[in-house]
Amino acid sequence: MSIIQVIILAIVEGITEFLPISSTGHMIVASSLMHIENEDFLKLFEVCIQLGAILAVVVLYWKKFFDFARWQFYLKLLVAVIPALTLGAIFNHKIHELLGMPVVVGVSFLVGGIVLLFIDNVFKRPTIHEERRITYGKGFVIGIWQCLAMIPGVSRSASSIIGGMQQKLTRSLAAEFSFFLAVPTMIAATGKDLWDYHKDHGIITASEIKVLALGNVIAFVVAIVAIKFFIDYLKKHGFKLFGYYRIIAGIIVLLLVYEGIINS
Repeated sequence: MSIIQVIILAIVEGITEFLPISSTGHMIVASSLMHIENEDFLKLFEVCIQLGAILAVVVLYWKKFFDFARWQFYLKLLVAVIPALTLGAIFNHKIHELLGMPVVVGVSFLVGGIVLLFIDNVFKRPTIHEERRITYGKGFVIGIWQCLAMIPGVSRSASSIIGGMQQKLTRSLAAEFSFFLAVPTMIAATGKDLWDYHKDHGIITASEIKVLALGNVIAFVVAIVAIKFFIDYLKKHGFKLFGYYRIIAGIIVLLLVYEGIINS
């Protein structure tokens, strides 16, 4: 990858990680449009820079995230991340195969967009407004919902927020819990992918480290802006705009695949 391609992918990641439109799906499409060779390092890069974006949560919510008096909060995150760790380990190879398939992204965009058009009307009466009322069982169920994002284009943010709303959390609380849940999830995913890449290709080279570092820094900075926008917008307007965007994006991706402009 060239430096320009790295910068573009990192900006795409930073903007889309916390929006319910799938950062992975957008990076797959962007890398296909830029004709970046679909090799193991690209897949590693697309996973690792998500960690950079997600660390923006730690900075923006550092008072909540490092409030060690609320030790139950950390246990809830650990319980919620169990489904993703389990299914990720079982289906790791299949997940990586899907990362190279834009047609899957297009279909996921389309289906997910239709869901977002109606989701606000489905969960109208939240009863949980505070994090302390999220039980371990509810955290585990939200973690199960998050696993839907193993399909490229589904959106980890959307699936876990919808999972929170299904468990009677308010939209904003569901979004916050989704953000916090992303931290252990992506630390585990990044660590696993780095280890697997090391086993297959040996020690990561200095040039690869520089590429990963640059991508993480850019994704981190851009994500800070995206988080602030998303929370404010979600409180006022809900998901409908993102649903329309996903439907349009899904149709465009499928048309690009059909015309052979990007590989299926």
